[in-house]
Amino acid sequence: MPIITLTTDFGSKDPSVGAVKGAIYSQLKDVILVDITHEVSPFNIYETAYIVKNVFSNFPVGSIHIIGVDSGFTPETKHIAVQLNGHYFICADNGILSLIASKVNPEAIYEINLPNIQQINFPVLDVFVNAACHLARGGVLGIIGTQINKYKELRKTEPVIQQQGKVIIGHVVYIDNYGNVVTNITKDLFMAAQKNRTFIIKAKRITFDRVVNSYSNAINFTVERNKREEDGKKIALFNSSGNLELAIYKSNPKTVGSASTLFGLKYMDTISVTFED
Repeated sequence: MPIITLTTDFGSKDPSVGAVKGAIYSQLKDVILVDITHEVSPFNIYETAYIVKNVFSNFPVGSIHIIGVDSGFTPETKHIAVQLNGHYFICADNGILSLIASKVNPEAIYEINLPNIQQINFPVLDVFVNAACHLARGGVLGIIGTQINKYKELRKTEPVIQQQGKVIIGHVVYIDNYGNVVTNITKDLFMAAQKNRTFIIKAKRITFDRVVNSYSNAINFTVERNKREEDGKKIALFNSSGNLELAIYKSNPKTVGSASTLFGLKYMDTISVTFED
């Protein structure tokens, strides 16, 4: 039985997640359901795309991914089922697939047209669940919809190189549960531009002059624990997705603060890297 994943902005307080899971289990008793997250910021498709893009390829080919963020049906926003890299994605045609797919062309795109759906108050439950269960049973996309040529495209903010290769200008694209700040500056771009030069990373008034390989690499464990610079230490590193991330060692946004709160950074704030000859 294929895996069905769930990514939504429903949170954990309301009955929505339970209703969706119950509806799936009512149709497929042996299905494997995986919660990616239900804590996406409400209607934030950019945040959703970052999460799904960095997780879906870890699942087996044939997995089905329900994306329940900004999923309302309107005359301008239809519901679609897309086959991409051997995976299936069921979501609203709100541009999110263009952010997830990036440079990969989808194998097939279908506008979902399920019969007997008169009023869609809860599209993830009323439409997405039925489409996902159909695919999980081995059904084909053509049964649940009409093939279309493209989905809605959103302009993706890309980092730019300025001043004849001396400066990279990027932006904050995600803030994780620890308050760590993820940028759209990739390791590949950074290394190609660096050319063995020293650099300064600047985020508002905060600067960094080195990038470490992991959070623990920022700590000098040869120094006695009571003498180390540890809690609250600022860190720049390339995360597991290959993005430049600004963090604070063992931060906690609910108590001592985090990179986002202490550095004063939020979504789409500018981050610069200046290389020095």
